[in-house]
Order: sequence, then structure tokens, then C-alpha cells
Amino acid sequence: MAMTIIVEPTRAVTGGVDTHLDVHVAAVLDEIGGLLATEAFEANQGGEHRLVRWLGSFGPLARVGVEGTGSYGAGLARLLAASGVDVVEVDRPNRQVRRRQGKTDTLDAIEAARAAQSGRAAGRAKSRDGNVEAIRVLVVARRSARTTKTKSLNQIRHLGFTAPNPLRERLSGLTAARLAVEAASMRPRAGTDAVTFATKTSLRILGRRVLAIDAELVELDTLLSALVTATAPRLLELHGVGIHTAALLLVTAGDNPQRLRSEASWAHLCGVSPIQASSGKVTRHRLNRGGDRQANHALWRIALTRMSSDPRTRVYVERRTADGKSKAEIMRILKRYIAREVFALLPRN
Repeated sequence: MAMTIIVEPTRAVTGGVDTHLDVHVAAVLDEIGGLLATEAFEANQGGEHRLVRWLGSFGPLARVGVEGTGSYGAGLARLLAASGVDVVEVDRPNRQVRRRQGKTDTLDAIEAARAAQSGRAAGRAKSRDGNVEAIRVLVVARRSARTTKTKSLNQIRHLGFTAPNPLRERLSGLTAARLAVEAASMRPRAGTDAVTFATKTSLRILGRRVLAIDAELVELDTLLSALVTATAPRLLELHGVGIHTAALLLVTAGDNPQRLRSEASWAHLCGVSPIQASSGKVTRHRLNRGGDRQANHALWRIALTRMSSDPRTRVYVERRTADGKSKAEIMRILKRYIAREVFALLPRN
């Protein structure tokens, strides 16, 4: 009599990782949520490869929830995605669970795995492996440069207010661009009074700093223009969308915008989708103060530009104003419409 052997198929497992600067802590769950194991790994290339192999040793990975995919976990998320693993972005652990159980890296890793397995965390992580990631790092440098330039110009202006009279008159009434050039041309001479010498020295240093930053901004803008044009040329065709505005929107979408399930999810990510605030017999919506604030600001800039220069938008604003809508309400509506237009033009591989 023949014997039938039933081979139980390998069950899929779910991973969770709490990422840090020096150490990543991982946990793995079976298909019904039982904890199989936890382990800590060094946060370097070798440690991350060992972490991926360790997760895979328990069976095929259904998905891995990673906390901090935009910071300490960026490299690990890239490695998991390159290995064909579905990477889920996990927010900070559930506060109720943290209050009941306390806080450790191991508990956070387990909670990340449970969030990914239950579907509580369902957003796919950004791949951070293409032109958009390159745009993001350039945007970071450009934002820092502009902030530093503004601070330096303000410092030059205020030093001019308190400088000895000859210097104050020399800097009075100058535009921002001319102010930096004039400050950089200062020639402090030893032997003059201490205040004049120190003030000229400070002005020269600050002025040269501004001119150096201007050169950096030219270089950054050249690189950004080439990358944005190559990545999303159709997006730049929209009225009111320039290189820098498009860059902010692309950074929010990421290199894999197909992770966004719908146009509504994109609007929610940008913070322009109304939020339900109904209770009892009252049905109402409130302003969405969440989402990516840089993308929200980019949509605001587009709406503002259209309100001043787009005939179609100006007609719409006049009609909604006649309906009793305030300018702020009209802006919110316009941002939602613009988000819909942008979503249709996001690059998809």
C-alpha cells in the first residue's frame, strides 16, 4: 500500500526593525503573529546584510516594517527592496502599547513587525535610489545655503546700523546684493580704532560668506534644473510650476510614486485633503494640518501664482468670492485641485 506524505509548505514570516545610528534591532513573527526571535545588528553595511539574511532564515518574507526609512533606516530599506522584499514604512510605536509595556528597542521592533503584519502600517517606503533622491540631497543643501545667506545679510545690515558713522553711511540704502559686495570689499587696517577695525573685519567676513553662498546656489540650481527637467518634464509644463516647486513635489512623491495608491492618498500626503470631524448629527470637515509641509507650501506657491497670473483661476476666484468664500478657503480648494493635476504628471517607472 502506497504511503502519502504531506509536506507542509514553508510559511511566510513578517519582520520588523527599529533603526538607530549604531545598532538596528530586528524581530520576526510567524504568519499568525507569534514572536519567533529578536536580534541586534550593527548599523553598517555588513550588519545590514547579516540582518537581511537572518530575517530570511525563518522563511519567505511577506514584508518588513522598518521604522525610520527616511533617516537611520534608509540604507537598510534600500537593501531590503533590492532583495525583493516589500518594505513598509512604520511610524513611531503605538502610544497605548508603549504606555502599557514601556519602551525598549526590542519592543519597538516587535511593534513595527505587528504594524506591518496587521496592515496598520501599509505605506510603502521610498526607494531612494534614483534622480529624486539626488534632487532631495541638493534641495537640502540649497535650503541650508539660502538660510545661511539670509542670516548673514541680516547680520551685515545690523552691524551697519551700529557701526561708526562713516561705515554706517557707506552701507546705508544699499540693496541686499550690493550690500554683500560692499561688505566684502572692506579693508580693515591695523592701527585704526578697535571698533572700526573689528567692524570692518566682521563685515568683510560676512560679505565674502554671502558671495561664496551665491556661487554655491548657482551650482546647485544648475544641477537641480538638469535633474528636474530630465525626471519630470511634463510637470514643469503646468502653470505656476518652476524648478524649485517641482523639486519639492518630486521629493515628497519619491523615486517610486507608484507606491501612492490613489490621487486621494497623494492629496492626503500633501496635507490638502479635508479631514472628517463629524460627531452626532453634525457633519463637517476640518483643515488637514498634517502631511508633508514642504509639498503643501509648494502647492500654496502654485495657487498664489495662478491667482495673480492665470485668467482661468482669476475667474474661478471671483466666482467663489461672490459665493461668500474667504481667500483662505479658496486657496485650500485650489491646492486640492492642483494636487490632482500634479498627481497625473508624476513620473512612473
